[in-house]
Amino acid sequence: MLDAAILGAVLASIVAAATTLLLASLGELVAERAGTLNLGVEGMMIVGAAVGYATAYGTGSLLLGTLAAILAGMAISLVFAGLAIWLATNQVASGLATTILGLGVAGLIGAPFVGTRLDGAPALKVPGLTDLPVIGQMLFGQDAFVYASLALLAAVTYGLARTRIGLVLRAVGESHAAAHALGHPVRRIRTLAVMFGGACAGLAGAHLSLAYTPFWASDMTAGRGWIALALVVFSAWKPLWLLAGAYLFGAVSILQLHVQGFGLGIPSQLLSALPYLATIAALVAISALKRGQGAPASLGVPFVPDR
Repeated sequence: MLDAAILGAVLASIVAAATTLLLASLGELVAERAGTLNLGVEGMMIVGAAVGYATAYGTGSLLLGTLAAILAGMAISLVFAGLAIWLATNQVASGLATTILGLGVAGLIGAPFVGTRLDGAPALKVPGLTDLPVIGQMLFGQDAFVYASLALLAAVTYGLARTRIGLVLRAVGESHAAAHALGHPVRRIRTLAVMFGGACAGLAGAHLSLAYTPFWASDMTAGRGWIALALVVFSAWKPLWLLAGAYLFGAVSILQLHVQGFGLGIPSQLLSALPYLATIAALVAISALKRGQGAPASLGVPFVPDR
């Protein structure tokens, strides 16, 4: 029988691993609900991780590092917004270019910090609750990024469904021509949605380099930005399903590490590929069962106003 302490540690690790995916995919969900497909999530995440780590290392403040990571993600997102929204270039090509740019910028910024370490974000300690068996560490022993991701999930869920801003944003995603005819500034709304996505991606990068693995490595995002993109499709553009998907893929990422320790004779390369294989399998299943239901009608379509 699995020891309660070990089970609690595994569950807490799953929550921590899922937080990066949840933060990044929440921002992309908002951008896509506005009708913009941003494939630059990976680039924004890695720049956020690099800038956040460099700032925290130089100032000794994790808070300043986190704020710098958010601003860095937003700055990179503006590159994509300028190309895809204001110049009406192909969104797929613009997103890929943004990712390539982000990887290069992050490598340049992070080069002086290779081999260094930080004291990571401290975990919450609630007397009498954190020490509860199994669920104590998972629910009451996480860092601030975990609770921020859940608060952000609640805000996005409420904002999209219950506020005028959310209604306008969804209208732009469903039919930018109709929204424009009603007087809504389509390109400005899409730009703000993309910037929100960049802020979330930068925050996800900060979680990686300041809490989850508090050091800098040039490839530390390890494809998480692409998984976040897949999670948005997996969730059918619904925030609560996004939470379930993030924790599912977080569980796959953590469990493959524990399976390697059991000595089952499975090649480590195959186990390391499990999160990405699960992503592909999920997308294939969704394509077969839902056939894209729930996607904003204007997703990926550039808007060029009448002159």
